[in-house]
Amino acid sequence: INGIAYHSNKVNKEDIFVCIKGYETDGHKYLKNAVEAGCTSAIVENFLDIDIPQYKVENSRIALASLACKFFENPSEKMNVIGITATNGKTTTSFMLNEIFEKHKLKTGLIGTVVVKIDDYKEISFLTTPESLDLQNFFDKMIKADVSHVTMEVSSSSIELNRIYGVDFDIAALNNISREHIDSHGSFENYYNFKASLITNLKPEGVAVLNLDDDYSKRLIDKTKAKTITYGVEDSSGDLSITDLDLSTGRAKFTVQLNDSSFKNYKDRSFDIALSIPGYHCVYNSLSAISIALISDIPIKTIQEGINSFKGIERRFEFIYEDDFKIIDDHFANTGNINVTLETLDFMDYNNLDLVYAIRGSRGVTVNKENAETIVKWAKKLGLTEIIATTSNSHVTKKDIVTNDELEIFLSVMKEANIKVHLFNELPDAIDSALNEAKKGDVILLAGCQGMDFGCNIAINSLEKLRPNLDKKHLREPLKYRVAGLLEGNNFES
Repeated sequence: INGIAYHSNKVNKEDIFVCIKGYETDGHKYLKNAVEAGCTSAIVENFLDIDIPQYKVENSRIALASLACKFFENPSEKMNVIGITATNGKTTTSFMLNEIFEKHKLKTGLIGTVVVKIDDYKEISFLTTPESLDLQNFFDKMIKADVSHVTMEVSSSSIELNRIYGVDFDIAALNNISREHIDSHGSFENYYNFKASLITNLKPEGVAVLNLDDDYSKRLIDKTKAKTITYGVEDSSGDLSITDLDLSTGRAKFTVQLNDSSFKNYKDRSFDIALSIPGYHCVYNSLSAISIALISDIPIKTIQEGINSFKGIERRFEFIYEDDFKIIDDHFANTGNINVTLETLDFMDYNNLDLVYAIRGSRGVTVNKENAETIVKWAKKLGLTEIIATTSNSHVTKKDIVTNDELEIFLSVMKEANIKVHLFNELPDAIDSALNEAKKGDVILLAGCQGMDFGCNIAINSLEKLRPNLDKKHLREPLKYRVAGLLEGNNFES
């Protein structure tokens, strides 16, 4: 066997081809193409009338993962591998932790929604957690680059589809769980069970990091054979707690307290943390990262420096403009994310809030109803009597189009709460509406997932036209390394 392939366009001579069944297509349909490309044998779930050796298995995804582990000689066993799962905050926690590791002069790997990083090399990600063969290939490259610590985001889909099968996790964290991706898993219970399995299946010598303020994370304390480390903001009974939380500027400052019986190798039992990124939710993300860093024996001074020097991830409560008024960009994906975003705004000082919301498309009536109800829940507290909403028609792919039912349920929830909705079909029109009304001391929140990915670029281009005297270099700084919204206009066929 020369190599392994699961995509017929990537087959080389003398490869073994693994026929995996996906959501939209079945790899068995492409075995003939794979043979024509040079594959000499195949892993299948049902035999096909093609004259090459075929090995029938019950689950070809598990077979692919097992083959990949063996082919690359189990690279995850040779590094410190940390898995981060959550509904919200996987990306921020992973980048935060990587920043701390790099401050400690470690060679690091990072795998997640935004990027795959192997020491100094980076490439754009296409999946939160890569397919098992690609994942093991990345691990192998990390070994060759002398990487010692790998931080990876673990999605519920990757667990269900056995992409992480065979990965040797040393530390795993479950930050939080709220409703998201329910349709793809069939039920919230299934979604939770997949997330929880990262913790429950952790090896006895591993460490599980759990959030006491999240009921779903907390309930796993006695469900794993691994050692557990716990933290909380409201619940101070864990291994880590905090005092003196200050969120008046949107960027948190607080003091971490270590439980008397925890982390005995650290002489200092409390230390100050100052975040450079805004958001109440980032307090939780930082506590998860700090917990893992302490488990990894990183000095407290290095942890403080790493946390403070971390400047954030795009579209995670990102300040993209701070002058006479502020523009904040947030992916606002689900009820959990919406809650922490609007809770942070409740801590902040500002005059008026203008919410520009890109309605979620093709995620179902239930998700859109719950998102709308969560916005309503905060509306009175934040002084919201009207909002700007958009279906982002020209800025979403076919799989993210807002359906009539989704739009109707969103509008009906707002109407029932007496919140006026200024509805726009196009994203630029919605953003321009907010910019034209913004006054000194106001906050504009660009909120939403796929539809709002282009919001930052649109807002900054509009500001350039509205205020030609602004320093363009400084204004465009948030676009410098941006990944979201790379395509323009209607270019969404692929």
